[in-house]
Amino acid sequence: MIQLIDCPRDAMQGIKEFIPTEKKIALINQLLRVGFHTLDFGSFVSEKAIPQLKDTHQVLTGLDLENTNTKLLAIVANTRGAEAACEYDEIDYVGFPFSISETFQQRNTHSSISESFDRVKEIQDLCMRSRKQLVVYISMGFGNPYGDLYSPHIAAAWSERLNQEIGVETIALSDTIGIATPELISDLFSTLIPAMPNVTFGAHLHTTPDTWHEKIEAAFLAGCKRYDGALLGFGGCPMAEDKLTGNMPTEHLIDYFEEKDLLYGIQKEPLQKAIQLSTEIYHV
Repeated sequence: MIQLIDCPRDAMQGIKEFIPTEKKIALINQLLRVGFHTLDFGSFVSEKAIPQLKDTHQVLTGLDLENTNTKLLAIVANTRGAEAACEYDEIDYVGFPFSISETFQQRNTHSSISESFDRVKEIQDLCMRSRKQLVVYISMGFGNPYGDLYSPHIAAAWSERLNQEIGVETIALSDTIGIATPELISDLFSTLIPAMPNVTFGAHLHTTPDTWHEKIEAAFLAGCKRYDGALLGFGGCPMAEDKLTGNMPTEHLIDYFEEKDLLYGIQKEPLQKAIQLSTEIYHV
């Protein structure tokens, strides 16, 4: 079964104009009716770093979770954020961006890779005590724009350490700047998935409008069953060299896996309403 994660948090976080809290609540409540496995709905990070998501606490209190099976995931950048996320029973997953680019890790979380590994240990302890599951994103998982040393073996080695030394069981390989080729995607997933059968590997892929299909197919044929997307492909990393590079459009993921009869329970009317709301909010 395919796990499909929609990421309104990723789509919203780079928008400079503050989106009113009630509009965020309306969109996420609509997404909760669609039938996704998980919603990456918000983050507990510094307000200075990401002012758009300073109202995650308020958004959470406005969500209608009684009539949905969709789980909630919140992103954190440090132990303090994880402590905040773990206070809420409504949150099922805590996500941490673990970059294998030293430069990006410093810029993103103000810590080295080594320090971040220790943070993951602390966050995993918090998650286990709070009965939540930690999702670690291997950001810059397919290369970086800084000239930092990269190879698929580095991504594989850190994934192995996260699992064996800390017990992380969900790891998402993240194409942060949209440079992953189908060959590299295939190589990484086909190597890691058989080597660590106790880990659920996910694909958080960024794409241009004309490369989405080949990227999904490469991950799927290599055994990946967990995918992140954002409606309309909105958002993504501002460091991507191609301005057309954005998040993987969720609607493309739905079409791809429904055609293969591997995705069930997606409600089309709520989906269309969510797309319309997204269009209005993101000014697309």
